[in-house]
Amino acid sequence: MAAGTVISALHRRHRSTEYRTFLITIDTAVPAELDVHIICICDNYATHKTDTIQKWLAAHPRFHVHFIPTSSSGLNMVERWFGELTTKLLQRGVHKSVQALEADIRNWIKLWNEDPRPYVWTKTADDILDSLKTYCQRF
Repeated sequence: MAAGTVISALHRRHRSTEYRTFLITIDTAVPAELDVHIICICDNYATHKTDTIQKWLAAHPRFHVHFIPTSSSGLNMVERWFGELTTKLLQRGVHKSVQALEADIRNWIKLWNEDPRPYVWTKTADDILDSLKTYCQRF
């Protein structure tokens, strides 16, 4: 996240097999001396809870999984990136097949990673909490 580069994989299914493959991709891409923090959205998918994934994570202690609610503000940077993907590629594109869509997404990510741009918080935690407090006092 700090460098702005995106490690990606497209899978048509969301099973633990595909998730493990993606974890291996991350493990290969991130230098061995760095820890990996995975933000897991608490959603209806249970792929991250299977025995396969739990065993893999136990064998790779540099991976740390953090579970957060779907609406958590911790997602803002990830959501912002997907928002750019949506507005700059998906909404404007015409894709006549799934393969064409996947190729365009892969190309967009490749271009992004040629000039990665990290997202930076512009407000402090205190600024956000003050704003939330003001909002809540209205009701």
